[in-house]
Amino acid sequence: MQLDTHAETLLEDYRQALPQLEQLEQVVVARLQRVLTEQHLEVGELGHRVKTEASLRGKLERKGSKYRTLTDITDLLGVRVVTFYTSDVDKVAALLAHEFDVDWDNSVDKRKLHEPTSFGYNSLHYVCRLKEGSMPFELQVRTALQHVWSVIEHDIGYKSIVKIPPEFRRQFSRISGMLELVDDEFTRLRDTMTDYQRQMKQLVASGRLDEVTLSDGSFSSFLELKPFDRLNRRIASINQSELFPASLAPYLKLLEDFKLKTLADLQRFIDDNSEDAYQLALAQLAATDLDILSESIALQNLCLVHVLKAGVGMAGLKYVYDTIMGKDEERSQTLAEMTLQQARSLPFMHNRHS
Repeated sequence: MQLDTHAETLLEDYRQALPQLEQLEQVVVARLQRVLTEQHLEVGELGHRVKTEASLRGKLERKGSKYRTLTDITDLLGVRVVTFYTSDVDKVAALLAHEFDVDWDNSVDKRKLHEPTSFGYNSLHYVCRLKEGSMPFELQVRTALQHVWSVIEHDIGYKSIVKIPPEFRRQFSRISGMLELVDDEFTRLRDTMTDYQRQMKQLVASGRLDEVTLSDGSFSSFLELKPFDRLNRRIASINQSELFPASLAPYLKLLEDFKLKTLADLQRFIDDNSEDAYQLALAQLAATDLDILSESIALQNLCLVHVLKAGVGMAGLKYVYDTIMGKDEERSQTLAEMTLQQARSLPFMHNRHS
């Protein structure tokens, strides 16, 4: 279709403005990444694009007379922020309003339209400019489920040249309603888990460890109390070794396998085995000049001592090494044999049989 003279002028203006639009794209995305990072807001996607000439030509073919100048076309640059939770949409919106100049007259919150089939389109659409001045651009904020559903609905419902029968539209409406409910429930679950973790931290801080079930979250809170520091320092003092940080997350499975149910159980586990874990470290390190140790050494030796006291010998030791280092039959066998040899003369091994 041939464009009229006015549309051709707009298209030529676009060609001239394209480098400016591409530079604007880089600036907007960089600022969004910065503010999202500063506010510790994790998003699922930060998409962006400058409209192609072909896409703009199609727009001008359909409604070129609507636009007086190129700046009236506000979606030449489009940016989409996809959040995981509905509550984060409002957080992102507040950041956008602070970071950019929002054209409120031409912006819309489609979440307030409440149309029965609108779930996939219930997003924020802001028309913005940089505060120091720029061409306008569009910012869209929606949840991941809204984004996925809009893509699916567009693919199924609007790319077809056949009119969609009413019964299919009702199916769209039902699924849309279910997804909207799921979206809200994810946010509610996130809020509930946040409250639970806050309560667990308070219980840990107050020393009420018997009320806290051992879990990933409570284990992380417990680690903030530095429960292995004293034993780590004792072991490091054997050779005046330097300690370097290490993740203790792999040990949680072991602790659960040891039937530790609460943080109180874990604290008793530490108290009951610390001296023997130190004695094992003496046997491991005294005849070496090793002067760099992982901060996991204390918990590792606590676990090794626990399985030795339980009388499961080589099998238990190999299981410990497989769990914390990854399954490697030859390596685990070698480490288990070495540990068993080092522990043979230690008092707790003899007391186990008495």
